[in-house]
Amino acid sequence: MFGRKKDQEEAAVAPVDGAVTPAAVSEEERRAAEQKKNRPTPTRKEREAARKQPLAQPRRKPRTKEDKERLRTERERARIGLMNGEERYLGPRDRGPQRRFVRDWVDARFSIGEVFIPVALLILIVGMFNNVQVQIAANVTVYGLVLLLVVDGFLMSRALKKRLREKFGEDSLERGLTFYAVMRALQMRRFRVPKPQVKRGAYPG
Repeated sequence: MFGRKKDQEEAAVAPVDGAVTPAAVSEEERRAAEQKKNRPTPTRKEREAARKQPLAQPRRKPRTKEDKERLRTERERARIGLMNGEERYLGPRDRGPQRRFVRDWVDARFSIGEVFIPVALLILIVGMFNNVQVQIAANVTVYGLVLLLVVDGFLMSRALKKRLREKFGEDSLERGLTFYAVMRALQMRRFRVPKPQVKRGAYPG
């Protein structure tokens, strides 16, 4: 009885003729994948090795004296090019013929904004005195200067828009040119970047 039971267990465990075992299925799938991709399927060790990254990054080669001197020369050349308004060194804010025209047009005229910061600082110093009349005069001067600044910006914008339409056409004007002109007009002439390339009164054609 015991022998018959053992034979039955062995028969149950033994594979039937023609049946495919899991190992054989895996081997067949792997071969089919290799044939499909035309290259061997990487093993588990190969995949793990590919995922591993070195903890220490390779050190960069130290710069030589010649490299440092070349970089310093290039930076200085770029700074000079930016100050002179060379197109290749300008950023998106200042690049293009329309922006150059606006800069030259603003630099050719006198703007109230050029004296606003120096006068405002002077008034701030004067206003520190404990004299009521001096403080009132300082406040009136500040308000008057701000009013002149607004009026000057309005007149400049109107005149500039007219010239831009005549020069480039209504439909081809870039956005933000008026704001660009106002922001430049608020700066002192000697501190503008790029620096002015025209003299006073030399408006661009």
